[in-house]
Amino acid sequence: MHQPELAMFLNMIMIENGDQVLVENRVKQDWPGITFPGGHVEANESFVDSTIRETFEETGLRVADLKLAGMCQYADETADHQPFRRVIYFYRTTNFTGEIKSGREGKIFWLPKVELKHQKLAGALADFLHVFNDPALSEVLYLGEGEEWTTIFR
Repeated sequence: MHQPELAMFLNMIMIENGDQVLVENRVKQDWPGITFPGGHVEANESFVDSTIRETFEETGLRVADLKLAGMCQYADETADHQPFRRVIYFYRTTNFTGEIKSGREGKIFWLPKVELKHQKLAGALADFLHVFNDPALSEVLYLGEGEEWTTIFR
């Protein structure tokens, strides 16, 4: 019999406006640098609804017509060393309304897509961009533990 696995679900969204993308310059210590809006999926919340909610909370924009762009997954553990899987769903859209506003997590602003590679990117955003930008890819998977990790794109 298969045993259920503990998992944490998250989301991230690339909001495009012509040749620009909406970014957040995160100031939080756990993931500083340029990233896309996103966050946690709450209990009994759909993945799309959580992305819409997180986007509004972080940016002030209301988004619609979200398209699944891929995902990321990797093993993690809780503070008391209980293993779980972290799964991040990537979405993209060009459909938004409202005015951007920065919040407690960092400054929100539009950035030309070509400038992303010249920024100090948060965490693994450089890897995530491969999945966002290459329709042949659907996933980035990190396998390993400690300091030994392998990155796999599929």
